[in-house]
Amino acid sequence: MLQNVTLEDKYELDEGRVFVSGTQALTRVLLAQQRADAAAGLNTAGFISGYRGSPLGGLDMALWRARRQLQAHGVVFQPGVNEELAATAVYGSQQLDFFQGARFDGVFAAWYGKGPGVDRAGDALKHGNLAGAHRHGGVLVFAGDDHAAKSSTTAHQSEQALAAALIPVLYPANVEEFLAFGAFGYALSRFTGLWAGFKCVNDTADATMSARLETVPRGFHTPNDLALPPEGLNILVGESQLSMERRTVEFRLPAAQAFARANSFDKVIFQAPPAGSAS
Repeated sequence: MLQNVTLEDKYELDEGRVFVSGTQALTRVLLAQQRADAAAGLNTAGFISGYRGSPLGGLDMALWRARRQLQAHGVVFQPGVNEELAATAVYGSQQLDFFQGARFDGVFAAWYGKGPGVDRAGDALKHGNLAGAHRHGGVLVFAGDDHAAKSSTTAHQSEQALAAALIPVLYPANVEEFLAFGAFGYALSRFTGLWAGFKCVNDTADATMSARLETVPRGFHTPNDLALPPEGLNILVGESQLSMERRTVEFRLPAAQAFARANSFDKVIFQAPPAGSAS
């Protein structure tokens, strides 16, 4: 039996398969997060800002083309003048409790840029991550990495820079995993208060795929083997610099590892023979 198929399916279907490119999948992650929040009784909005660059050079085009869906889901797309101003704006999206009169329970946000942009925005990314994410917000850091310098002036990768900023890194292997890792990344960010790095390479960002929506997790387990500070893990009003670093190193990063364990995030897809055994 033939199904009715439209170009809007990649953003509007909730089950089955969707045919999406890498940048369209990142766009869908934002839409899906708002829908998941609404189903959980949360009134959230979204925000994304960054600066274009391969392999994420087409992300802004995908976002502009989806402006109707983004507006319907309360997601604001504001390209940055540069990478660090974009990261600073994302930081501001997590300060919902700093002011009176908030219209939303939280703002989930995303930053995007290529590897050299991660370097350039390092100060803003580090400050934002140390301050933390809102418990009903969360931040994904879409880092576009060009390992072979296919369209860049240098070969680059972002894990070292993100690790130096104390930002954990997710590394999806295909477009379908963009959807699953996006949902996991927001849940991780909200639970731990950390921003979640999200590595995108040419082979995934430039690809298209028929992605199975059932692979996207619909709920997450909270680890129970974790010591938490009395003030919690999320962003606080008026926190000192040393307190931010203490909470990040002593509590948030261990919480990220515990969250990954509790949700069986690191899966073995292909069994390999033991080292040294005959093939």
